[in-house]
Amino acid sequence: MSRTAIIIGAGPAGLTAAYELVTKTDIKPIILERSNEIGGLSRTVVHNGNRMDIGGHRFFSKSERVMNWWTNILPVQGQLAKDESLKETKLGVKANHGKLTEDGPDPERTDKVMLIRSRLSRIFFLRKFFDYPISINWRTIKGLGFSRLLKIGFTYLKVKIKPIKNVNSLEDFFISRFGTELYETFFKDYTAKVWGVPCSEIAADWGAQRIKGLSITKAVLHSLKSVFVKDNSIEQKSTETSLIDQFMYPKYGPGQMWETVAEIVKDKGGSIIMDATVSEIQFFGKEIVNVAYSSDSNQKKQRIEGSFFISTMPIKELIKGLGNKVPKNVQEVGAGLQYRDFITVGLLLKELKAKNKSKNPTLNELIPDNWIYIQENDVKLGRLQIFNNWSPYMVSDLDKVWLGLEYFCNEGDELWEMSEAEFLDFAIEELNKIGLIDKQDVMDGTVIKAPKTYPAYFGTYSRFHEIREYLDGFKNLFLIGRNGMHKYNNQDHSMLTAMLTVENIISGKTSKENIWNINTEESYHEEK
Repeated sequence: MSRTAIIIGAGPAGLTAAYELVTKTDIKPIILERSNEIGGLSRTVVHNGNRMDIGGHRFFSKSERVMNWWTNILPVQGQLAKDESLKETKLGVKANHGKLTEDGPDPERTDKVMLIRSRLSRIFFLRKFFDYPISINWRTIKGLGFSRLLKIGFTYLKVKIKPIKNVNSLEDFFISRFGTELYETFFKDYTAKVWGVPCSEIAADWGAQRIKGLSITKAVLHSLKSVFVKDNSIEQKSTETSLIDQFMYPKYGPGQMWETVAEIVKDKGGSIIMDATVSEIQFFGKEIVNVAYSSDSNQKKQRIEGSFFISTMPIKELIKGLGNKVPKNVQEVGAGLQYRDFITVGLLLKELKAKNKSKNPTLNELIPDNWIYIQENDVKLGRLQIFNNWSPYMVSDLDKVWLGLEYFCNEGDELWEMSEAEFLDFAIEELNKIGLIDKQDVMDGTVIKAPKTYPAYFGTYSRFHEIREYLDGFKNLFLIGRNGMHKYNNQDHSMLTAMLTVENIISGKTSKENIWNINTEESYHEEK
């Protein structure tokens, strides 16, 4: 008897689950995707020939399984260049003052490949660039001032000598890890900009998941090690994720990975139904029976039955879709879950005002950052991506600079309700204000809005265990991915939740504990 798995969402988690099913089982996956695009938050948006990565996705994981999975779909092009001067050779192209030239014959050159990219993320604060994570060097001393650095050192030692006993909030977490002065300098205001609420009102879980083992000690040791030892392996297994020096990246952006996976899933018998908004989930006893969905073009509900149900949809919407048979306390917690929404502005410029000083006095080259954290309090801009530096193929004309300005907001607030023209003007003025561009250099722009981008660790989150206990009781329902678990997972963590789900289905295991354990400890489980 044929079996089907209904998968809600065609993002990394949903597509990974579908791929695992079509390659390892006889279960047919049917994906219901709300939008008309593949990849979820990891999609690539194309505007007038220029590609945008919504949120920035470095393809790096401490999980060897995930790394091998990625390179099985899109193999790495060429070999990692050992000589720093040949850094771009591994791309099949090399930099020539912003232009690309062929680098000789390469039998591996193809569109469906991963590139190896150098990682650089910096902080823009006090109208200056600081290393991220902060390095103890002359640039930092000069930028922050000696007295502030002394305070950073003193408050760090103080909290190490007398640790905080109860780490309840994100503020407690940051201070216990970095000390009061460094927290107030680089974490407090920026994190409030991201979430819209102070760190004192956010659960410490967010820090435990996003920062994990990073500390001042590890950052200093990494800086010292990098001076004497060059790790040219892409795995970088011994390196804290926030400190990695390089990563893989699909030639045409993250969406290329998931579009390729979607093609494989369909070729192997899976189905993907686009423009399918799930609104009802029917259950009988402890099993899900079917889901109902409709589309913008056809509002009539269609029902689809399945043997297994894998959900990446926001838990808030899932609880609502289960209807009034859900216990009142679970409905209450679900309704109180909150999210942070996201807006990306794509800007095409003739040039960037902030430039990398070249040894050639007649040449100023594009700064090398993948993204820049905007710490300044007088603008709402949170982060700035330079798409040229993610992949040269993200930009249609390499004589131009293609930027992504990232704003954190709440659906329905002042930023969200701005028209595209208003938001473009607003974003251009902000970037001009802090001196990173001259607004007359802007040639084109677009605005992309992404709702429910970040599941929030406030609202009714403290009672989330009530939802988990209830939903885990359904034998054939599996929650995976960031929104599916209301958990701030990275792309690789979301994929691992999908992989373990399929393993559970194959083995007949009904406990979901191993899925929830992904990204909850100081190190990945597969390292142990």
